[in-house]
Amino acid sequence: MTHFPQAHVNLRSPRLQLNGSVAAAIMAEGGQRARAKLQSISVNGGLLQLPQELSTGDFVEIAFHTRSGPVHGMAEMLHPMRQFQTACLQPFRFVALADDDHRKLRMALDSALDRSFLDPVSEQLQAPSGF
Repeated sequence: MTHFPQAHVNLRSPRLQLNGSVAAAIMAEGGQRARAKLQSISVNGGLLQLPQELSTGDFVEIAFHTRSGPVHGMAEMLHPMRQFQTACLQPFRFVALADDDHRKLRMALDSALDRSFLDPVSEQLQAPSGF
């Protein structure tokens, strides 16, 4: 069964900052292909660094690898945030993910968010002097 991500108006999904460390493959409706780098990701969408902007409202296929396995879904491109000489930052929102892809994405996000939440804290946790 296909999963159709729904954004909750009052609750923003946690985002994982990737800073371009994960490559993504994009295929536009006309068969055009582009390589991108994921800057951030959530269960509802993310932010891509692209060589050139895609049209706002375009539907694309997006694929990338996670530690839980490859994720492949359909997304809608949103209005670009920033344009640079050699790239642009453009957000997208997932419009359809297969259940297995949604599960892999959620597992990867939960695992990474747990690590990023616990690692800095565990280094700072020390018994107060006198204990």
